[in-house]
Amino acid sequence: MKFGFVMFPTRDAIAPGDFGALLEDRGFESLFVPDHTHIPAVTPEKDDVANLAPEFRNGMDPFVALGALAQATSTLQIGTAILLVPERDPIVTAKAVASVDVLSGGRMNFGVGPGWIKQELRNHGTNPDDRWQVMRERVEAMREIWTQDIASYHGEFVDFADITSWPKPVRTPHPPVLVAGNGPGVTERVLAYGEEWIPMARPGVLDQIAEFKKTARKPGSDEPLPVTLFGGELRDVDAYEAVGVDRVLIWVRPLDTARMTRTIDRIALRLGDRLR
Repeated sequence: MKFGFVMFPTRDAIAPGDFGALLEDRGFESLFVPDHTHIPAVTPEKDDVANLAPEFRNGMDPFVALGALAQATSTLQIGTAILLVPERDPIVTAKAVASVDVLSGGRMNFGVGPGWIKQELRNHGTNPDDRWQVMRERVEAMREIWTQDIASYHGEFVDFADITSWPKPVRTPHPPVLVAGNGPGVTERVLAYGEEWIPMARPGVLDQIAEFKKTARKPGSDEPLPVTLFGGELRDVDAYEAVGVDRVLIWVRPLDTARMTRTIDRIALRLGDRLR
């Protein structure tokens, strides 16, 4: 089982490249960054945006942060956890993902999710009720862009024909797509347009993961699909390993360099030989 982190890079915290170098030096496997283009000041639903941590509003653009990470590290896996695809143009996003993959030498991991703040989705022109289908079409369209010299896609929410987009990703056929979600139907979504599952650490998730590992198979394969657990706790790593979790992402708040170094060193000490 591999260990990595999720952190919103912010202006006052350790720089993304410095944080990546720190994790790489301490033997951690990965660093993923979240995504919120903005947070609505007021929402008509009970989205509870008033209680969000400050970094949800102050976080940097994920692709800018990933570019810095790519250049400052050499072995660390990097990625999004998760990118809110219904808020992102698929043609622009496909180029951004491919560019980070090239800059990192094939270390990009594309975690995707539908978003949950309904007004945030509306501000991008997406009906919240359509977000799962919008996400699927945009991911499918990006696959076409990454893998075809001349790409076309015709769906209900995405429609384009005969486009070229370079660079192509280094990783073939493209960076792995990690599909988020904990609710009904998530296994079908992962099998339909993903390579991995990235559930959040919530009550009942270990039972879901155990069942997923038993049943989720791509056509023609006997190998279980990988699972990256978002927001895992150190105290539960034995339980994660027992159900087949492949990667645990520990959520950390953005801190300055000195405090973040102390935090990471404490976590590394607790994990001990698991990092080797």
